[in-house]
Amino acid sequence: MRKSLLSLAVLTALSIPTLSFAEDAAPAATPSSPHTFTYNVGLYSQYIFRGLTQTDEKMALQGGVDYAHSSGFYAGAWASNISWLEDAAAYTSSSLELDLYGGFASTIADTGIGYNVGLLQYIYPGDKVAGIKNADTTEVYGSLSYNWLSAKLSVVASDGAFGFKNADGSWYAEVNANYPILDTGITANVHLGRQEFTGQGTSNFDYTDWKIGATKAWSNGVNLGAYYSDTTAKDAGYLVASTNNNIGDSTFTVFVQKTF
Repeated sequence: MRKSLLSLAVLTALSIPTLSFAEDAAPAATPSSPHTFTYNVGLYSQYIFRGLTQTDEKMALQGGVDYAHSSGFYAGAWASNISWLEDAAAYTSSSLELDLYGGFASTIADTGIGYNVGLLQYIYPGDKVAGIKNADTTEVYGSLSYNWLSAKLSVVASDGAFGFKNADGSWYAEVNANYPILDTGITANVHLGRQEFTGQGTSNFDYTDWKIGATKAWSNGVNLGAYYSDTTAKDAGYLVASTNNNIGDSTFTVFVQKTF
């Protein structure tokens, strides 16, 4: 359930207009090598994925490594602490999310339009409750970008989707605007997304999410940001009995992140 920390690493190496949040300031590939390796680590006041808190509004430590080739191929791994599976009593122990991904990014000649297609595997180690579906999920995704606007569609390719059975074909669509404010190093970030699950008994889990915020980037790879997010997530699907909190309620998140 990661938000992309790869896009700038890939797109900078390819000199493509980026469509992701300006939470990464990856260095460009050196002229002598077609290969780029970047590393990132960040501290967040909470982990928000598609509008839902994954850590019950508690702090999250996140980090990853990315590889990009000048041809457009890329791969990487990313991890974060989580608590949502234990909070929902789906797992008796689960505190880690590990994401593995790879794909291809390039531009359509003479148009300025960038595209990115790939495969993402979400892995949740831990001990699940008997009768509960494993939360591990596979998604395929595709995105288009032009200047500071982008659109992306992610579709579940595995049988299960984050613990839902027979949920292949579930999807998440999003539109992002990341507008640089003059030469300040500040980028205004606006996001709108829609999550739809397939499978019997999943209608209470469909929702829309949005967020608005800003990110300040420095040339040394440090990024500081904040955003406000909210969703239409229903209590029937997202109210956690142990805390009596809806994990999709409106919330404010701040973070500091460093890319090497």
